[in-house]
Amino acid sequence: MRYLVNPSTDPHFNMAFDQYCLEKLEGDHPVFYLWQNRPSVIIGLNQSAFAEVNLKYLEDNGITLARRVTGGGAVYHDLGNLNYSVTGRAADLDADCPGYLHLVCDALKEMGVDAGLSGRNDIMVDGKKCSGYAKRVWKDRLMVHGTLMFDVDFGNLVNALAAPGSKVTAKGIASVRSRVTNLKDYLPEYRTIEEFKAALHEKLCGTDGEAALPQGAIEEINSLADNKFRTWEWNIGKSPSSAFHTSGKFSCGTVEVSFDIRNGHLSGIHFGGDFLGNRPAEEIAARLEGCRFAADDILSVLNGSGQKEEAVENYFDGLSSNELKDLLLSL
Repeated sequence: MRYLVNPSTDPHFNMAFDQYCLEKLEGDHPVFYLWQNRPSVIIGLNQSAFAEVNLKYLEDNGITLARRVTGGGAVYHDLGNLNYSVTGRAADLDADCPGYLHLVCDALKEMGVDAGLSGRNDIMVDGKKCSGYAKRVWKDRLMVHGTLMFDVDFGNLVNALAAPGSKVTAKGIASVRSRVTNLKDYLPEYRTIEEFKAALHEKLCGTDGEAALPQGAIEEINSLADNKFRTWEWNIGKSPSSAFHTSGKFSCGTVEVSFDIRNGHLSGIHFGGDFLGNRPAEEIAARLEGCRFAADDILSVLNGSGQKEEAVENYFDGLSSNELKDLLLSL
């Protein structure tokens, strides 16, 4: 099977690369490529970023959020993780690679790892997950892509995915470590992920050579990344509706807030608690209705732009705009 080279570690470019290869590549034979992302969380096409990801942890630790074009769950990537994509016309994949879902699993077996497919979309080793994959059809074309954990930072994985509704819970690293595994533990002959990548590449391509992207492809991929995959509308705004409740204790008393997030915007906000204030909190809830769920937007609404808009401390004694903004974002 012929291969492409994608040296980028930019998650948004790599999501665009996948979509381009699925929809725009031509040819009679499937291709594959191995690629990596710098620290990032990649959420599935239909997932809510708010329900699956600890967005505050991502922001504080420089971890990128990206949404892919395939379904499935949220995954953590870093440079200890190796990703693979296989794409081509569905008929060609069936003809040239009749067991294309087994390609990576079989390659791992050849490398000495007792790997097997399990469940909907997992590759397991010794009863632990080392890989998950997803696929998408576009017209007569098909793409399968997945992860391979070689030397992933499980601490970042746990904290980045520790959000309401996610599969990773507060049980912590030990719990996750008992269910997932790094392939380096089973492949001691490969000291680095670069060595592992080279060996896997050789298993997958055999004697086949490199495929070439069409002229202008990189420019088109960059444009797709900038206009789609880097945008708030794609990564955050596309999130389905989610309902949340959070609370905090302040000098004014306990402030509780319930709200929905619809298409990335606040909706149905209700404040409760034993807090003290001069004016009804319903007024500030009404101001926040429809606000984009992002720190700068929330702070702009709370600070107001006219003399008629009361300061936050008039609704919650002594509470600042920043404190209320942080409460809303403390999911």
